[in-house]
Amino acid sequence: MANGSGRTIVVGGGVIGLCTAYYLAKAGAEVLLLERDQIGAGASSGNAGAIAPGHGPMTKPGRILQALRWMKDPTSPLYLRPRFDPRLFRWLWAFRSYCTEAHVLRSMLALAPLGHEGRALFDELQEEEDLDCHFRPEGYYEVYRTSEGLAGARDEIPLQRAHGYDTREVSGEFLREEEPTLKPGTAGGLFFPEAATVDPARFLEALKRAAVFRGLKVRTGAEVSEVLASGGRTRGVRLSHGEIVNGDTVVLATGAYSLTLARAGGLSLPIQPAKGYHRDLSVEHGGAPALNITFMLGERYVFCTPLDGTLRLAGTLELSGHNHRKMGARLRNLTESAMEYVDGMGGSVS
Repeated sequence: MANGSGRTIVVGGGVIGLCTAYYLAKAGAEVLLLERDQIGAGASSGNAGAIAPGHGPMTKPGRILQALRWMKDPTSPLYLRPRFDPRLFRWLWAFRSYCTEAHVLRSMLALAPLGHEGRALFDELQEEEDLDCHFRPEGYYEVYRTSEGLAGARDEIPLQRAHGYDTREVSGEFLREEEPTLKPGTAGGLFFPEAATVDPARFLEALKRAAVFRGLKVRTGAEVSEVLASGGRTRGVRLSHGEIVNGDTVVLATGAYSLTLARAGGLSLPIQPAKGYHRDLSVEHGGAPALNITFMLGERYVFCTPLDGTLRLAGTLELSGHNHRKMGARLRNLTESAMEYVDGMGGSVS
């Protein structure tokens, strides 16, 4: 391949890599995006589609004890598969040290402004590119079946409001007026008006088309095995079959797969792979009701996102190392959780 003078190589075709590539191309840069599979083949297409600014970090007080209680339950919202893994132990020990109120407050000083700016960029992007992605800017809800769950969620409101987010509590009666499929006995919930939702797969496809129109070059099926550098300068990347692709700047947007690539460059990233689950149920064929709103099942940490003709159930977090194995119990739990909150859930939970 010809010398890549001035070229930026973006490694990874998920939402981070594609957004990075789009804005670089929009600014006039020569950009090549390399993706080992297809655009958005992993978590970027399989998530809940929620744009959720204003939320604090995962590292909250009591999180480690909560994870230990859930560790033996394969259907729990946060599942840590028991195994001997020194790297995981070190990561959990470091994670534990950040589970403090002081760290939450420090994190919000960074996360809150990024959330405001990021949310504005979504509006700007939609206005400029008119992306066909089922964009819904009207916010989403957290729904709680129990007063205990609602009380715990209520504690989040002051922190978010202190950073400019209009998070508010709503009653169970209000939620059932907004969404009649919610079962009687709903205790209440929270409303996040600054939030929005998209169909993640359609968003990525539409954004890719917009970026290509602005000059982005995309290669799929191109797995990067090594970042090449000499004399403190990036020279490009080597693909798994040996081809060298030249470039002056390399952006790693490969999520948990960044560990090996970064290590070759002398970087040690504190990353553990985390796996989520989703399933799409057909509204037309009676697998799920047609929802009016997007909401998260508060006690279960499962999102219910209405897409075009389907209901997406997405959630849970599994720390089980680098693998693509699926646990049937965790997948079934998405539907079983929705059945606890929502009327009209049909079909099998197999």
